[in-house]
Amino acid sequence: MATKPKWREDEMASPPGKNSPPASKAAPPIPESQQQFMDNPEIVVVTTRKVACDGVGGALGHPKVWYDMSEDDHVECKYCDRVFALKGGSRDPAR
Repeated sequence: MATKPKWREDEMASPPGKNSPPASKAAPPIPESQQQFMDNPEIVVVTTRKVACDGVGGALGHPKVWYDMSEDDHVECKYCDRVFALKGGSRDPAR
């Protein structure tokens, strides 16, 4: 019959949290220039209810996605928060 190895207390795995790294600090505050952009997303005025967004394309863009406004007069890109507003609609800045 095989005997179980005997482990010393200091050789055993620590319980969760005992040797965990310290909790991360809160995220740094968002600079005012970036916060203003987040509070006021870019609005693109369009004349059709079907629109495509690629986040301005290039290396900094996102995959091209298509949106259909259906009965609404605007739609927001789920990747970059850009708003596509139907000309003359409630989100049209010229209105």
